[in-house]
Amino acid sequence: MASTLTPQQPTPGPTSTPTPTLTLKPGTAYADAWQRCLAVAPEAFRDGRVLNLWGAAWRPDGRALPATTPVDGTPVAGVPRLDGPTAVRAVRAALDQHRAWRHVSLPERRARIAATLDALSEHRDLLALLLVWEIGKPWRLALADVDRAIDGVRWYVDGIEPMLAGRAPLDGPVSNVASWNYPMSVLVHAVLVQALAGNAVVAKTPTDGGVACLTLAFALAAREGVPVTLVSGSGGELSEALVRAPEIGCVSFVGGRDTGATVADAVAGLGTRHVLEQEGLNTWGVWDFSDWAALSALIPKLFDYGKQRCTAYPRFVVQRSRFDNFLSAYLPAVRTVRVGHPLAVTGPDDPLPELDFGPLINAAKAKELADQVAEAVDRGAVPLHRGLPDPARFLPGQDTSAYLHPVTLLNPPPSSPLHHAEPFGPVDTIVLVDTEAELLAAMNASNGALVATLATDDRRSYDRLAPHIRAFKVGHGTPRSRGDRDEWFGGWGASWHGAFVGGELLVRAVTQGPADERLPGNFPEYRLTP
Repeated sequence: MASTLTPQQPTPGPTSTPTPTLTLKPGTAYADAWQRCLAVAPEAFRDGRVLNLWGAAWRPDGRALPATTPVDGTPVAGVPRLDGPTAVRAVRAALDQHRAWRHVSLPERRARIAATLDALSEHRDLLALLLVWEIGKPWRLALADVDRAIDGVRWYVDGIEPMLAGRAPLDGPVSNVASWNYPMSVLVHAVLVQALAGNAVVAKTPTDGGVACLTLAFALAAREGVPVTLVSGSGGELSEALVRAPEIGCVSFVGGRDTGATVADAVAGLGTRHVLEQEGLNTWGVWDFSDWAALSALIPKLFDYGKQRCTAYPRFVVQRSRFDNFLSAYLPAVRTVRVGHPLAVTGPDDPLPELDFGPLINAAKAKELADQVAEAVDRGAVPLHRGLPDPARFLPGQDTSAYLHPVTLLNPPPSSPLHHAEPFGPVDTIVLVDTEAELLAAMNASNGALVATLATDDRRSYDRLAPHIRAFKVGHGTPRSRGDRDEWFGGWGASWHGAFVGGELLVRAVTQGPADERLPGNFPEYRLTP
């Protein structure tokens, strides 16, 4: 019989303090956010739906599907799905924009991107509120997503000239297919830098969330004359246009390995320039380590946004002889992780709650992970921690089907996806090892990752072992992140294909240089020539 991950809420005893009744913070309802969108960009929002942007016009084409927020089940705008032939027309229109934009002077491009950033800054709070509703980000993290996009692109605006020296835009627009978890700091950031470098840009709205936030951001960019296209639809339906179309100059993809492998095969056959970021099982190794207070302080931070990010650490590989110390540091820390409704307050003047995460992206994802955990436990994994919902962090009677509280398992069986793949949710797994060889094998379980960390007191051990960890960034006792500005980012093995990005490398990835140039990157079977 499968174990359940739906713990019973504790029944208050006769002396328990009554739980305060929570309500939505005034002015933060989804209906309020929608009305603000209508006031800011009426051209992009109409009749309760968002529009597609292509051919420099907002169009009511596409079939809008019903959608609800993962936060509490409130109905929200769904993506207006285009069909394949319409997407082909959109890409061809983007090529026309590209041919004009690539001849616009750099000072003019800088001015238009800078004006876009000013507009994004003006509507920062609305963009963040949309992220809360559409993808469940707590307010603090939603603001950070918006701010990182704005601040990151400003860095390029201020220093773009030397990055473009001797370089030219591509022959066709850049196509962006990105995951839903960072609409601003990943997708909008990339789009604006690509346009600054002289390219028209096509982007697909993630199917799982973020459509209103992205629509507003693209509307602000389009008003400043930036050649952006934003379309919605299923990946299978639109891939012919967004990945395989001969008009495309570069494909930028952020997502899962299965879809990424399909995209990689397509661009390899076509010779299309590409940046393909895919997930990997990022691991945290513990070997001859003793600073348990420092580790304990980090554990709650590692749960930001429910580990729904490409640089999350869901796997701990722990030296067996240090396991008791590890648990003494880990378990009290994981019990402090705060989960709840991101906009629920006890009074109208109260600040929005400080949370580590809210819901997962949808109820289906929460159920999938719960089922994987239950199956792993049935097959021998040991449950070390199962978080309990705190009624004081939710609205009375709200839909909580998309919420999953932290879970920690010891030794998931090899047959479980939790043994070798990234869960993309608040599920930690722990693997015990006795030798350095076992440590490295366990840390390299997913054939390449984006980040990893090795916590060890001995710097010589770190220097000896870190080069054998197949992750692009390896930290010494501290977490690594995607990075901003001039910090490179990439991956090894199956976690990444194509050009690396960050700083000058992001510009090089979407521009043409010398004829014999080789782009830095992870090209397993071929080398890419501009």
